[in-house]
Amino acid sequence: MQQRDIVVIGAGLTGLSTAFDLKKKGRDVVVLEKQNRIGGQIHTHTEDGFTFESGPNTGVVGFPEVAELFQDLEGRCQLETARDSSKCRLIWKGSRFHALPSSLPGAVFTPLFTLKDKFRILGEPWRKKGTDPDEPVGALACRRLGRSFYEYAVDPFVSGVYAGDPMKLTTRYALPKLYNLEANYGSFVRGAIAKAKEPKTDRDRLATKKVFSAVGGLQKLVDALAQNLDIVTGAAGIRVEPAEDNTWRVLYNDGKDEIRCNHVITTVGAYALPELLPFVSQELMAPISSLHYAPVIQVCVGIKNTGGIDYPAFGGLVPSKEQQQVLGILFPSACFVKRAPEGGALYSYFLGGVRHADYLQKTDDEIRQLVVEAFHRMLKYPEDVKPDMIRIFRHERAIPQYGADSGKRFEAVKTIQQQYPGLIIAGNLRDGIGMGNRIQQAAAIAETF
Repeated sequence: MQQRDIVVIGAGLTGLSTAFDLKKKGRDVVVLEKQNRIGGQIHTHTEDGFTFESGPNTGVVGFPEVAELFQDLEGRCQLETARDSSKCRLIWKGSRFHALPSSLPGAVFTPLFTLKDKFRILGEPWRKKGTDPDEPVGALACRRLGRSFYEYAVDPFVSGVYAGDPMKLTTRYALPKLYNLEANYGSFVRGAIAKAKEPKTDRDRLATKKVFSAVGGLQKLVDALAQNLDIVTGAAGIRVEPAEDNTWRVLYNDGKDEIRCNHVITTVGAYALPELLPFVSQELMAPISSLHYAPVIQVCVGIKNTGGIDYPAFGGLVPSKEQQQVLGILFPSACFVKRAPEGGALYSYFLGGVRHADYLQKTDDEIRQLVVEAFHRMLKYPEDVKPDMIRIFRHERAIPQYGADSGKRFEAVKTIQQQYPGLIIAGNLRDGIGMGNRIQQAAAIAETF
């Protein structure tokens, strides 16, 4: 039996970042991971000149903690921000992709939105506040911006970020920054202007809002975080039990191994918590373990010679109204260097989501056929041009859905932590789903020690 101060369960981005920040503060910490590899859903692959991700592709430097983490890792891992061309987002309408407007002239002339809604947007600053605290993202967008803005901007954005249904995601939980613009300023436009005018400290300016990866892929970030950490992989059957004197027993390998510790931090998925924390009552655990996760299939497609076809953009999103078989296509080689051979390109297709969970049952051949069809029809490659690489990755529980039941989940987490001092329940079941959210959460947890 070992005696340790802190046990972190889960070696994904949250767990590794938390352990890294705690060790930086001089704390004694060990990480337990049931898999035989670290990184959670982050996994970078290199094959035949292509560097691609089977999990998250990018994050956003939305918090100072993201920049600060890479500063701490200097010499081990280098932050890579996306090229300026990645600021362009494409939206599918009709038979091709259109650029999502980023300026007033672009908004006036875009075919994405109706003329009525283009005029209607001018009145957004004076529109009344909503009264439903659990208003879905889609309903809020329709009310403030108009139906076409919802259909061709908000809906594809939510599909791209959450692989979810905007009419089932609650704004104050799923997109709290958007919710607070209306709640605090009465308007998206007025709120955005006011936020832009607010004085910023040097630390605030570290949050550049730029899209990021790591040079060589996100696995480099995982490996850099893990470099000096004590990590046990292949730790099967992890189970936590309260011990005497407000300490904890962490059992693994079917109870053959045990760690006694003062603090336990879980970073696993909500669905894994009942087995991990068997001492918590079923009634109290239910609002957490019932969290729904969207299934996602990611298909990485590489071509060594594009024949001059170029998409200088972050990617193309597909509104659900268009009834296509893909949620969207990211263009990693347009965003970051050395993701494809010179003259080639790398694409990441996303399928499934909450609206098409049944896609997970499709065979690999069916998925390949679907992707190749979209390769020709959506990306406009000639029929005689074939991809040089297609790799399929299935994620049954990819992205947690922050619906109206999220408040009960957050309260349940708070209650459990109050009842059991020394236990912290972290991970993407609270505090946001993005990579930046995970890094910020880790830093906030470390600050409490």
